[in-house]
Amino acid sequence: MSVILRIAREEWRSMRRNQVAVIGLLLLTVLTLVAALTAYEHQYHANAERARYQTETNQAFEAQPDRHPHRVAHYGHFLFRPLNPLAAFDSGIDAFTGNTLFLEAHRQNSANFGDVRQSSMLLRFGQLTPAFVLQVLAPLLLIFVGHAAVAREREYGTLRILLAQGVRSRQLVVGKLLALSGFAALTLLPATVALVWLVISGQAAWPLVLLLVAGYAAWLLLWVMIVVLASSSFVRGRDALLSLLAVWAVLVILLPRWVPDFASDVVTLPTRFETEINVEREYLALGDAHNPDDPKFAEFRDRVLRQYGVTRIEDLPVNFKGLVGEEGERQSSELFNRYAAVAFGLQAQQNRLVDGFGLLSPTLALRRLSMAASSTDLTSFRRFLEQGEQYRYGLVQGLNRLHAEHLHYVDDSDPDKENRISHTHWQRFPTFHYEAAPVSDSLRGAALSGGILLLWLLILASLTLWSAGRLGRAGR
Repeated sequence: MSVILRIAREEWRSMRRNQVAVIGLLLLTVLTLVAALTAYEHQYHANAERARYQTETNQAFEAQPDRHPHRVAHYGHFLFRPLNPLAAFDSGIDAFTGNTLFLEAHRQNSANFGDVRQSSMLLRFGQLTPAFVLQVLAPLLLIFVGHAAVAREREYGTLRILLAQGVRSRQLVVGKLLALSGFAALTLLPATVALVWLVISGQAAWPLVLLLVAGYAAWLLLWVMIVVLASSSFVRGRDALLSLLAVWAVLVILLPRWVPDFASDVVTLPTRFETEINVEREYLALGDAHNPDDPKFAEFRDRVLRQYGVTRIEDLPVNFKGLVGEEGERQSSELFNRYAAVAFGLQAQQNRLVDGFGLLSPTLALRRLSMAASSTDLTSFRRFLEQGEQYRYGLVQGLNRLHAEHLHYVDDSDPDKENRISHTHWQRFPTFHYEAAPVSDSLRGAALSGGILLLWLLILASLTLWSAGRLGRAGR
């Protein structure tokens, strides 16, 4: 047996005798399993509930009686965002964003009914998910278990004996790293089993699960190196423990909390109230799409008359009111999309700024990787909003087209006449189906974060080997 394996075996024996290590590992395993089961149950019931509501709203929309198409456009429709199965592992920003869209003519509404707004204030401090356990609690356990791995040899005077027997300092440090890495692997095992089960049951894709496992393995290995590096840099284990707790507080708690606030201050988003005022001001300037005589649509009217070769809108083969509705919806949708693109662009700038701080805190890089793989990041939320807007626009324009083709302008202008079309028309509209991002997009979204984690590993590996060389000189 090599010297490194022998050292690792002895360190494992020490861990088995350490009640902190045994009890801590058991507690972390229980926490991970409870978090996985709780999060999966919440995700399962939330998806079932949203699917039921979606079915009910689809049926309610189709069950409308014969009526004017524009009344149907203002009746509206609801869309519910389905949850990705991997959201049970890392809920990301899902709890803080809305999951329901109300679709109506002349409006582009934001998503509502986020879990945080409907739950107790405790949810604002973070949900108990496997990702939270591995990101926050697992490094803390590694600190308490491994802080004295090398420092103990100095305190007990066994370092000189080992060096005198021909054990090189780098062999000693690598053996300690190997032992603590095995312990870290045990902390990752329950979450890995849960993720593999999602793949076997056909709910998740292998590449995304492998990305999550690799990302969290790199995260725990990173902390193994930090712990052993600190342990080999201090003479006493107590000093190493205090320094590691300070590092953990800064990297895991302080920076991930401060950096987003800093990014929000640097790249300021307009408030929702300001945006709504500006949008409403520009929307009113477009003209009244309900009024075919609005001067803002005079040029459009002339173009339509020339297109059909007539001089009066009453002579058009289609209902001019429906055409005005189409044109108004096109203009207003362009307005709404422009403001939405600006808002998402600013949020993307904030995210890029936060990503840059991943060089200072690997926690930020891990969170970005984890959310990208779990489809619970801003990109996935934006994808739902954009698909919902595309569906809304197609739905409203379809109703405007029915208005133009199935109702006569003269009759439509008579307040004493009921202008309705058959309800079978809205029964033919397609239902909404959310298309999740391709796996390749998720992998690309996590590439930068994965690179930052690898950079941290390379730097820490170099520092650990350098510190091991100094340990050998100091032990003589």
